[in-house]
Amino acid sequence: MQTYDLEADGLRGLNATLQDQSKETNQTSWQVVNPKGSHAIAVGLDAPIEVTVKGSTGYYCAGMNQQATVRVEGSVGPGVAENMMSGQVIVDGDASQYAGATGHGGLLVIKGNASSRCGISMKGIDIVVHGNIGHMSAFMAQAGNLVVCGDAGDALGDSLYEARLFVRGSVKSLGADCIEKEMRPEHLEILKDLLDRAGSDAKPEEFKRYGSARQLYNFDVDNSAAY
Repeated sequence: MQTYDLEADGLRGLNATLQDQSKETNQTSWQVVNPKGSHAIAVGLDAPIEVTVKGSTGYYCAGMNQQATVRVEGSVGPGVAENMMSGQVIVDGDASQYAGATGHGGLLVIKGNASSRCGISMKGIDIVVHGNIGHMSAFMAQAGNLVVCGDAGDALGDSLYEARLFVRGSVKSLGADCIEKEMRPEHLEILKDLLDRAGSDAKPEEFKRYGSARQLYNFDVDNSAAY
């Protein structure tokens, strides 16, 4: 395992070193020490490497990730795994706002709670939150799966497209055009796989599914107040 001391050697050097692994992947396991809440740690990776951050991070940790597995042994600031394409990002603590925003693929696991706008505009990413999520989560979510083992805040799934939302606990309120939907066998299979991959012991049968009512896809004057 390669160890990089962020305090001693700096953020620019860390990201340049990790991004170079897309050219040469013989150093596949990395440990980042002394992160001290730094922003933009391990961004833009594009190689099947493993990066463990030993502490909490600031904004946009593991943004634009492809192929890599990034684990944060702490909590993360806003925008973790933003615009993620593939790979895995695992947060042992809590996540601040807009976790997984605009993500196209891969798996984001948050072992604690996530704040507001979790999964905003998600486009294919899978997100599993072991705790609760805040308001306006999955706003304009287009594709992918958001799994919440705890409770959801106000306006869940506002202006939703075709993403699937699974919540085990209570939902404070649903956003515009988001409704509860039938949990069919294929959804239980999807959910079981995601829970297994995320290391959760929750049972798929304990969840409810939410999705788009598809009433806002085309303009209708009767729905004008919801646009």
